[in-house]
Amino acid sequence: MTFFNEAKFLIKENIRDYGMYIALFVILLTFSILTDGLFMSSRNISNLLDSAGYIAVLAVGMTLVIVIRHIDLSVGFAAGFLGAIAAIFLTQLNVSVYVTIPIILALGILAGLFNGFLIAQIGIPSFVATLAAMLIFRGALLRVTERTGTIIVNDDKFNALGNGFIPSLAEVNGLHLLTLIIGLIGILLYIYSEFANRKNKQKYQFEVVSNGIFVMKLVLVSAVIAYITWILAGYNGFSWTVVIMVVVVIIYHFLTTKTILGRHIYAVGSNPEAAHLSGISVKKITYIVFGSMGMLAALSGILFTSRLQSATTTAGTLFELDAIAAAYVGGVSSAGGVGKVTGAIIGAIVMASLTSGMNLMGVGISYQYVIRGGVLAAAVIFDVMTRRKRG
Repeated sequence: MTFFNEAKFLIKENIRDYGMYIALFVILLTFSILTDGLFMSSRNISNLLDSAGYIAVLAVGMTLVIVIRHIDLSVGFAAGFLGAIAAIFLTQLNVSVYVTIPIILALGILAGLFNGFLIAQIGIPSFVATLAAMLIFRGALLRVTERTGTIIVNDDKFNALGNGFIPSLAEVNGLHLLTLIIGLIGILLYIYSEFANRKNKQKYQFEVVSNGIFVMKLVLVSAVIAYITWILAGYNGFSWTVVIMVVVVIIYHFLTTKTILGRHIYAVGSNPEAAHLSGISVKKITYIVFGSMGMLAALSGILFTSRLQSATTTAGTLFELDAIAAAYVGGVSSAGGVGKVTGAIIGAIVMASLTSGMNLMGVGISYQYVIRGGVLAAAVIFDVMTRRKRG
């Protein structure tokens, strides 16, 4: 098979995975042209990634929830409520930020386990159970913020999570040196990981792509990482929001692709009855996934509250819909069993890019909602058509 034929075959066979990257590239290129390069400026890309951070974190958890054939409508107001609790701890109770964050994450896990109990143990459909939880968290948020309406957070360490950047060792031609070093390390780790995976597959005689395709993939991905690093280094470097987002993706990517737990999650999503018969505890997986979703909702609330430097009565509004949209745009299947956490991040960036680009172009908010809805519908249509072809 020739190089081009192999490349064409791989794209066709993995169109679900590659489609989102192609869509993101087209969006970035289009807005860059329409805004005369302003869209791809260091400041705008940095702001875009920061604004996508709290939704991206939610989208990672939502992807796993959808993979096991459920939905979680409570994550938006859970994030808003837990963010408000964090603000109360910091401002009214004078609790240290190093104590507040673990407590809020633990409360998020408990909230998620509560949903898991209603779904796995009681047997309530996830839509109904999480809708009830959404209303509870909505009321709780209004309750804790009703006295002032807004709780201002003045803790610099906490606010740095949403607005701060990693320290700079030095400036090299106006570029953030530590960001460049981290980007280089990221490229080297990616290349090492790809070589290790390829060697492991060859060891067990699994099929691998040709050397030409393998090298092309390494070059393209490394170039993308280098370009993003260079853009961010031209402003203030990596923000703490981006660092947290990347760490979450790395951890969840490892858990879902390299562990027994990950295989069990996808087995339950593909066929719950078969998974149960093979000895997998479907209830346990449901608890774990929803507990994880609750923790990520708490982390999202922390990031959003620190970004605004305050907790408000409207915090968390429509977060759950943005997270669901990001998950579907990122390639998760509505039928369950299919979806990657890396895709969820790309989906969140795609939706944030649409918003950022349309804002720069002065597109009205009414048209923005229509366009974003159209993109979500197109993603689901693409998923359905792909499954039909394979079926």
